[in-house]
Amino acid sequence: MNLNKAMILGNLTRDPESRTTPSGQTVTSFSIATNRFFVDQQKQKQQKVEFHNIVAWGRLGEICAQYLKRGQLVFVEGRIETRSWEGTDGIKKFRTEIVAEGMQMGPKVGGGGTHQASPAHEEEPASFNDDEIEVKDIPF
Repeated sequence: MNLNKAMILGNLTRDPESRTTPSGQTVTSFSIATNRFFVDQQKQKQQKVEFHNIVAWGRLGEICAQYLKRGQLVFVEGRIETRSWEGTDGIKKFRTEIVAEGMQMGPKVGGGGTHQASPAHEEEPASFNDDEIEVKDIPF
């Protein structure tokens, strides 16, 4: 048995871009940044940001284009796909994406507005102790 499942919880790095294929199907693409906080060998707090390319097709793509905005917290569930093409320079190019199969928007912040903080500069958690996580430290 095989499994190809991706679950990403992060902030949109840009507004979604929507287009229609020649066959009339909607496809929407956007990027999500996820942050990982850790303590290195020198006991210094570190942060690593990963950027994930997301593609949503059909009705899900229409909903993403309509409701998602840059900076907003979003949960995307889908599968990982790598596509390839030949560039104008004749070199074969590759892109790994998450093809969305489901999406949940995060909470709105500040009385109905969306969260506009830069994903790479999010507030770091209050504690780096792996043994102790408090509910008040969870950012959502």
